[in-house]
Amino acid sequence: MFAYVRGIVADIAEDNCVIDVHDVGLNVKISAQTAMRLPGVGEMALLYTYTCVREDAFQLYGFLSKNELDIFKQCILVSGIGPKGALALLSAMDADSLRFAIISQDVKAICRAPGIGKRTAERLILDLKDKLSIEGSQLGQEAAAYGSATAFRSENPQIQEAVEALVSLGYGQSEASRAVSQVENAEQLDSGALLKAALKKMF
Repeated sequence: MFAYVRGIVADIAEDNCVIDVHDVGLNVKISAQTAMRLPGVGEMALLYTYTCVREDAFQLYGFLSKNELDIFKQCILVSGIGPKGALALLSAMDADSLRFAIISQDVKAICRAPGIGKRTAERLILDLKDKLSIEGSQLGQEAAAYGSATAFRSENPQIQEAVEALVSLGYGQSEASRAVSQVENAEQLDSGALLKAALKKMF
Protein backbone atom coordinates (compact mmCIF):
# COMPACT_ATOMS: atom_id res chain seq x y z
CA MET A 1 0.00 0.00 0.00
CA PHE A 2 2.71 2.51 1.05
CA ALA A 3 5.96 2.49 -0.95
CA TYR A 4 7.77 4.58 1.65
CA VAL A 5 7.28 7.08 4.44
CA ARG A 6 9.28 10.28 4.81
CA GLY A 7 9.14 12.40 7.93
CA ILE A 8 10.73 13.46 11.20
CA VAL A 9 11.92 10.74 13.58
CA ALA A 10 9.85 11.24 16.74
CA ASP A 11 10.94 8.14 18.68
CA ILE A 12 13.24 5.13 18.29
CA ALA A 13 13.13 1.78 20.07
CA GLU A 14 14.94 -1.48 19.33
CA ASP A 15 12.14 -2.84 17.14
CA ASN A 16 9.95 0.19 16.47
CA CYS A 17 10.13 3.84 15.54
CA VAL A 18 7.64 6.67 15.20
CA ILE A 19 7.82 8.82 12.08
CA ASP A 20 6.02 12.17 12.19
CA VAL A 21 4.46 12.75 8.79
CA HIS A 22 2.65 16.10 8.72
CA ASP A 23 1.78 15.90 12.45
CA VAL A 24 0.65 12.26 12.22
CA GLY A 25 2.83 9.77 14.11
CA LEU A 26 3.26 6.49 12.24
CA ASN A 27 4.42 3.43 14.18
CA VAL A 28 6.87 1.51 11.99
CA LYS A 29 8.39 -1.85 12.90
CA ILE A 30 12.14 -1.90 12.27
CA SER A 31 15.07 -4.25 12.75
CA ALA A 32 17.80 -3.66 15.33
CA GLN A 33 20.18 -2.95 12.44
CA THR A 34 17.84 -0.22 11.17
CA ALA A 35 17.42 1.21 14.67
CA MET A 36 21.21 1.64 14.98
CA ARG A 37 21.50 3.35 11.58
CA LEU A 38 18.37 5.47 11.69
CA PRO A 39 18.88 9.27 11.91
CA GLY A 40 18.41 10.64 15.41
CA VAL A 41 15.19 11.94 16.97
CA GLY A 42 14.22 15.22 15.35
CA GLU A 43 15.95 14.42 12.08
CA MET A 44 14.41 13.61 8.70
CA ALA A 45 14.27 9.96 7.63
CA LEU A 46 12.94 7.95 4.71
CA LEU A 47 11.92 4.32 5.20
CA TYR A 48 10.91 1.94 2.42
CA THR A 49 7.89 0.11 3.75
CA TYR A 50 6.02 -3.16 3.62
CA THR A 51 2.39 -3.11 4.74
CA CYS A 52 1.11 -6.17 6.60
CA VAL A 53 -2.70 -6.32 6.84
CA ARG A 54 -4.37 -9.02 8.90
CA GLU A 55 -7.75 -9.38 10.55
CA ASP A 56 -6.36 -8.24 13.87
CA ALA A 57 -3.54 -5.94 12.79
CA PHE A 58 -2.39 -3.27 10.34
CA GLN A 59 1.40 -2.92 10.58
CA LEU A 60 4.08 -1.05 8.68
CA TYR A 61 7.61 -2.49 8.44
CA GLY A 62 10.34 -0.02 7.51
CA PHE A 63 13.80 -0.34 5.94
CA LEU A 64 16.54 2.14 5.10
CA SER A 65 17.27 0.55 1.72
CA LYS A 66 15.40 -1.26 -1.02
CA ASN A 67 17.93 -4.08 -0.63
CA GLU A 68 16.71 -4.70 2.94
CA LEU A 69 13.08 -4.51 1.86
CA ASP A 70 13.67 -6.96 -0.99
CA ILE A 71 15.29 -9.64 1.20
CA PHE A 72 12.56 -9.12 3.82
CA LYS A 73 9.89 -9.79 1.18
CA GLN A 74 11.72 -12.94 0.08
CA CYS A 75 12.03 -14.26 3.63
CA ILE A 76 8.37 -13.82 4.58
CA LEU A 77 7.39 -16.09 1.68
CA VAL A 78 9.16 -18.98 3.38
CA SER A 79 6.89 -21.17 5.50
CA GLY A 80 7.47 -20.62 9.22
CA ILE A 81 9.23 -17.25 8.89
CA GLY A 82 6.66 -14.46 8.66
CA PRO A 83 7.34 -10.73 9.22
CA LYS A 84 8.52 -11.24 12.82
CA GLY A 85 11.04 -13.91 11.83
CA ALA A 86 12.28 -11.92 8.83
CA LEU A 87 12.82 -8.88 11.04
CA ALA A 88 14.74 -11.04 13.52
CA LEU A 89 17.01 -12.20 10.69
CA LEU A 90 17.68 -8.62 9.63
CA SER A 91 18.35 -7.68 13.25
CA ALA A 92 21.01 -10.38 13.55
CA MET A 93 22.81 -9.43 10.32
CA ASP A 94 22.62 -6.84 7.58
CA ALA A 95 20.86 -7.56 4.29
CA ASP A 96 24.02 -8.43 2.33
CA SER A 97 25.25 -10.78 5.05
CA LEU A 98 21.88 -12.54 5.20
CA ARG A 99 21.76 -12.86 1.42
CA PHE A 100 25.25 -14.37 1.35
CA ALA A 101 24.55 -16.68 4.31
CA ILE A 102 21.59 -18.12 2.38
CA ILE A 103 23.51 -18.48 -0.88
CA SER A 104 26.49 -20.11 0.85
CA GLN A 105 24.12 -22.32 2.90
CA ASP A 106 25.53 -21.13 6.23
CA VAL A 107 22.99 -22.60 8.66
CA LYS A 108 25.04 -21.62 11.71
CA ALA A 109 25.03 -17.90 10.83
CA ILE A 110 21.29 -17.89 10.11
CA CYS A 111 20.49 -19.68 13.38
CA ARG A 112 21.96 -16.78 15.34
CA ALA A 113 18.76 -14.85 14.68
CA PRO A 114 16.38 -15.09 17.68
CA GLY A 115 13.64 -17.67 17.12
CA ILE A 116 15.28 -19.19 14.05
CA GLY A 117 16.15 -22.85 14.56
CA LYS A 118 18.09 -25.25 12.38
CA ARG A 119 15.05 -26.61 10.52
CA THR A 120 13.78 -23.13 9.74
CA ALA A 121 17.24 -22.04 8.57
CA GLU A 122 17.49 -25.07 6.31
CA ARG A 123 14.04 -24.37 4.88
CA LEU A 124 15.03 -20.75 4.24
CA ILE A 125 18.14 -21.88 2.38
CA LEU A 126 16.27 -24.51 0.38
CA ASP A 127 13.59 -22.06 -0.71
CA LEU A 128 15.77 -19.04 -1.48
CA LYS A 129 19.31 -20.08 -2.35
CA ASP A 130 18.53 -20.27 -6.09
CA LYS A 131 16.43 -17.11 -6.09
CA LEU A 132 18.93 -14.67 -4.61
CA SER A 133 21.86 -12.89 -6.19
CA ILE A 134 24.73 -10.88 -4.72
CA GLU A 135 25.77 -9.27 -8.01
CA GLY A 136 26.34 -5.56 -7.61
CA SER A 137 26.45 -5.72 -3.82
CA GLN A 138 29.53 -5.26 -1.64
CA LEU A 139 29.56 -9.01 -1.09
CA GLY A 140 29.44 -9.59 -4.81
CA GLN A 141 32.53 -7.44 -5.29
CA GLU A 142 34.32 -9.30 -2.50
CA ALA A 143 33.33 -12.63 -4.02
CA ALA A 144 34.55 -11.60 -7.46
CA ALA A 145 37.96 -10.82 -5.97
CA TYR A 146 38.22 -14.50 -5.02
CA GLY A 147 36.74 -15.83 -8.23
CA SER A 148 33.61 -17.28 -6.62
CA ALA A 149 30.23 -15.71 -5.97
CA THR A 150 29.27 -18.62 -3.74
CA ALA A 151 31.87 -19.32 -1.10
CA PHE A 152 34.96 -17.07 -1.48
CA ARG A 153 37.07 -20.15 -2.20
CA SER A 154 40.74 -19.55 -2.87
CA GLU A 155 43.65 -21.70 -3.93
CA ASN A 156 45.83 -19.79 -1.48
CA PRO A 157 46.40 -22.20 1.47
CA GLN A 158 46.93 -19.35 3.95
CA ILE A 159 43.49 -17.95 3.15
CA GLN A 160 41.89 -21.36 3.45
CA GLU A 161 43.61 -21.98 6.78
CA ALA A 162 42.46 -18.61 8.14
CA VAL A 163 38.85 -19.29 7.11
CA GLU A 164 38.95 -22.78 8.64
CA ALA A 165 40.44 -21.37 11.87
CA LEU A 166 37.61 -18.85 12.17
CA VAL A 167 35.03 -21.58 11.57
CA SER A 168 36.65 -23.68 14.30
CA LEU A 169 36.25 -20.71 16.65
CA GLY A 170 32.51 -20.83 16.10
CA TYR A 171 31.97 -18.37 13.27
CA GLY A 172 29.83 -19.33 10.29
CA GLN A 173 31.44 -20.16 6.95
CA SER A 174 30.01 -17.04 5.31
CA GLU A 175 31.07 -14.78 8.20
CA ALA A 176 34.60 -16.21 8.18
CA SER A 177 34.93 -15.95 4.40
CA ARG A 178 33.69 -12.39 4.37
CA ALA A 179 36.04 -11.27 7.16
CA VAL A 180 39.06 -12.79 5.43
CA SER A 181 38.03 -11.28 2.09
CA GLN A 182 38.00 -7.80 3.68
CA VAL A 183 41.63 -7.99 4.82
CA GLU A 184 43.88 -5.85 2.65
CA ASN A 185 46.70 -7.70 0.86
CA ALA A 186 45.36 -11.02 2.18
CA GLU A 187 47.28 -12.97 -0.44
CA GLN A 188 50.58 -11.65 0.94
CA LEU A 189 50.00 -12.53 4.62
CA ASP A 190 50.70 -15.79 6.42
CA SER A 191 47.74 -17.58 8.00
CA GLY A 192 48.49 -16.31 11.54
CA ALA A 193 48.61 -12.65 10.53
CA LEU A 194 45.60 -13.11 8.31
CA LEU A 195 43.64 -14.69 11.17
CA LYS A 196 44.44 -11.78 13.51
CA ALA A 197 43.44 -9.23 10.89
CA ALA A 198 40.23 -11.10 10.07
CA LEU A 199 39.25 -11.33 13.74
CA LYS A 200 39.35 -7.53 13.95
CA LYS A 201 36.79 -7.42 11.12
CA MET A 202 34.41 -9.44 13.29
CA PHE A 203 33.93 -6.58 15.78
